[in-house]
Amino acid sequence: MTHRPIHDPALPAPVGPYSPGMGFERLVFVSGQGATDPATGKLVAGDTATQTRQCLENVRNILRAAGSDLQYALRCGVFLLDMKEFKEMNAVYSEVFGEHRPARTTIQAAALPGDGLRVEIDCIAYIP
Repeated sequence: MTHRPIHDPALPAPVGPYSPGMGFERLVFVSGQGATDPATGKLVAGDTATQTRQCLENVRNILRAAGSDLQYALRCGVFLLDMKEFKEMNAVYSEVFGEHRPARTTIQAAALPGDGLRVEIDCIAYIP
């Protein structure tokens, strides 16, 4: 049994000493993703809905680089800067996942790593 880091030039660069994702057998563990646009390396401007969409796009791209996708997500963790923005995040989350409903935990974080960051999302999925 071996694990392998998930890297791809099209993914957002990690802001610390970690991999965007880690594969182990048929599982993929995606590190918390902020709303960084991989093309510019900058945080997307906008509200929690806009940032949630970018977070999930980043998660999707990491999963795809590992040979998986959002429909194979088993669990997501959502970290909000303000729980008052739950409804806004949840609307986008629901739209992106459609009928697929992975297990999820959503918490309000005291702070997130990056000025202006409102939401961060991590994920565990499998490779079909």
